[in-house]
Amino acid sequence: MNEPIPVSRTIDQGTAKLMPDIDRERAWLLTVDGAPQSYVDLDAPTHLEFEYARRLGHVLDTVAEPEQALDVLHLGGGALTLPRYVAATRPGSRQDVVEYDRGLLDLVVEHLPLPGDAGIALHGADAREWLEAAPADSADVLVADVFGGSRVPAHLTTLTYARAAERVLRADGVYLANLADAVPFAFLRSQLATFGAVFEELVLIAEPGVLRGRRFGNAVLLAAHRPFDVAALARRTAADVFPARVELGPALRDFIGGAVPVREEDAMPSPEPPDGAFGIG
Repeated sequence: MNEPIPVSRTIDQGTAKLMPDIDRERAWLLTVDGAPQSYVDLDAPTHLEFEYARRLGHVLDTVAEPEQALDVLHLGGGALTLPRYVAATRPGSRQDVVEYDRGLLDLVVEHLPLPGDAGIALHGADAREWLEAAPADSADVLVADVFGGSRVPAHLTTLTYARAAERVLRADGVYLANLADAVPFAFLRSQLATFGAVFEELVLIAEPGVLRGRRFGNAVLLAAHRPFDVAALARRTAADVFPARVELGPALRDFIGGAVPVREEDAMPSPEPPDGAFGIG
């Protein structure tokens, strides 16, 4: 049997590489300009290698009854890890994936093809432009995992953007975002303030070491107009190899402090991560 070999290709926004995992027969790591972006096991789509992806998976598992089909909008595609996860865990779901880098989409579809019955539609477009043109009340879940290089683009951080997300979500819909920051958490606090101005319920999932300022890292923001199953989320995140905390209520308000919602004219991308900040969790 031929051993899988790495694939490297120039895409619209840099150089993408697909590297096989020697420990898993049909598993691949996607990097863009050296930064890990996605991990996919074609034989086990429910395997989530990255710690932030597992946390997003925990939320996706608890937003509705098991196996209930959902309409999911993904902003940011990568190697389509979470769309594959939803297709496997919630058969019959309808999913749209919006990825700005068409070259990346082409690479992923060619080398990591989707199952024919996955119910996943791919769109090469800017995330905010797509969101602002999308039908109102059309999604049960919106997952934002958009990074230009290693930074969340500025136009996906504002109050106007948060309101557009709320418009597209149904009344009981859930917004999820993968964010990254470090002390003094100016970016993360501003994002919590922005989404807290639009949605009634706000939750943050992050590793204690990140929240204590020990290192740069990912945090998952949840926003909705209905309560989350915090107990289930806390159990699942605490059981991970890298346990995380679920923050909400007064503790989260204290964390936000004096941060204010982001206006268009004040928008900035998330901070540049230090060298070596991101790796496989």
